[in-house]
Amino acid sequence: MGPGPSTDGAGPRPGPSRPDPAARARRLAGAAIVRTLVWSTRLVALLMIAYALLPAPRRILGEPLRSSLALPHTARLAGIVITMVAAVGLMLLATGLRRRKRRAWTVAVGVTGLLTIVNLPHGLSTGHGLVAALTSAGLLAAFIACRRYFVARPDPGGLTAGLVLFGQLALAGFALVWLLLAINHQRLVGAPGPQDEAVHAALSLVGVSGPVLFRAAWLDDLTSTVGLSFGIAAVLVAAYCLLRSPEPRPVLTADDESRLRALLDRHGERDSLGYFALRRDKAAVFSPSGKAAVAYRVLAGVALASGDPVGDVEAWPGAIELFLAECTGHGWVPAVLACSERGATAWARAGLDALELGDEAVLDARSFSLEGRPMRGIRQAAARVRRAGYAVRVRRVAELDDGERTGLAALASTWRGDAAERGYSMALSRMADAADPNAVVVTAERGGAVRGLLQFVPWGREGLSLDLMRRDPAADNGLNELMIVELMAAAPGLGVARVSLNFAVFRAALERGERIGAGPVARLWARILRIASRFWQIDSLYRFNAKFRPEWAPRFLVFPTARDLPRILVAALEAEGFGGRPPLVLRLLRR
Repeated sequence: MGPGPSTDGAGPRPGPSRPDPAARARRLAGAAIVRTLVWSTRLVALLMIAYALLPAPRRILGEPLRSSLALPHTARLAGIVITMVAAVGLMLLATGLRRRKRRAWTVAVGVTGLLTIVNLPHGLSTGHGLVAALTSAGLLAAFIACRRYFVARPDPGGLTAGLVLFGQLALAGFALVWLLLAINHQRLVGAPGPQDEAVHAALSLVGVSGPVLFRAAWLDDLTSTVGLSFGIAAVLVAAYCLLRSPEPRPVLTADDESRLRALLDRHGERDSLGYFALRRDKAAVFSPSGKAAVAYRVLAGVALASGDPVGDVEAWPGAIELFLAECTGHGWVPAVLACSERGATAWARAGLDALELGDEAVLDARSFSLEGRPMRGIRQAAARVRRAGYAVRVRRVAELDDGERTGLAALASTWRGDAAERGYSMALSRMADAADPNAVVVTAERGGAVRGLLQFVPWGREGLSLDLMRRDPAADNGLNELMIVELMAAAPGLGVARVSLNFAVFRAALERGERIGAGPVARLWARILRIASRFWQIDSLYRFNAKFRPEWAPRFLVFPTARDLPRILVAALEAEGFGGRPPLVLRLLRR
């Protein structure tokens, strides 16, 4: 998905390493104009709602105007209903407009045009009506003038899916209300025929009473509630499908993978998470020079990158600008999981905000030692497992034959069981693959059978980053500690100087909450995190890492605005395998 012609990764493409400052200025100016227009849309929607509901404006649609224009008696009610529905529609469309969706702009132009037409006759006779008409006409003119800023392409199948789901839900609500009427003739006034029942069922979808009269008030309420509920659900689901952002099938092309590997060979030591850009469920956007790239995946309307951009730091701004342009072109929310402080600074310069997410545990292989009281727990655990008969082997993937690689991958899958594959920002999603010859596999064997395994991916030429940690559920406690200890002992022979372990989310908050003299807020936040650890292993990962006395490197979450955080959280949880969108929503999206 990187723009421009492909290359085999043997060398950078010609071109500037930094983005055009004028292009960035235009992007920021366009974002400011869109924000202003979105807030104007919300204010106009509120004004229209007040105009339709408050008594003084409503009198404008009353008898004097109706008589002077020879309008039917229902004109007043129709004007109020149209104004209300259009205003609520504008309020809902504001979210799509904020993300520059072309379909949201098209619908908003239609809605404001309708408001202008409805309010214009009243504006010819009254001051209040003139204000409403001029306001809606002004918003319509602003939409037309700012058309070029709404460039986000929709989901290609959204229109078809929206129409199908709208028809299915509307038909289901119509049939259910008609069935309720048909089986309750004794509770109806008179003897309405099938035609009257069908008309009543159809009108119930929009909350309007039909020709059928009821002896039982509860049946009237039930049919109205069922019909209107299905009608609202049909509109909302259709609108979601119509306006949703595309969610392309994630795939890393062979060409992009080759180019990323070339960048990692030259600059892989900068970020311990760089190698995870080679996950095959990511896409990549490259800088104009080809010297840097951002790898990402789209979930729930969020383009979720992880770690720092890959490649030359000087070319990061170019890759970031093109990634943000890609997000604008599809209506995606840009976000970055677990980037370093240097990476967060680069994203902040592009206009995004950053929040400290946690800390990465890093071990120095040259100074690592089991000596001393702080390491007593690790020493004892490793010694106990050794006495139980476990032996550990540390090898590069290139040293394994095809049978061993296949067997280890099968074991990792078996030990995972039915649980979802966990990890995104710090997981490669494949085990002992021949495409990763420099990855390191640590196996613990007992009685000739593998009972535990770890996989580490390269971190430049002198580092390793933990990718996968699995063991037989029946294996002895302390097996993971033994495997890490043996890896650290073998590190000099592998040419490894540093090892990155697990990422500890909110580590600083947990640590502050345990200090003597910690305030009530710090203690409460730490307690909440420990409760959450029952589901997401927040506290357990922190304590496991802390046993090795590592150096802690902060990692950050990057996001556009605070209101995008709930959507980003859903996407991050889904990417990491901890939930996210409900299964029903995912099935509908796959359809």
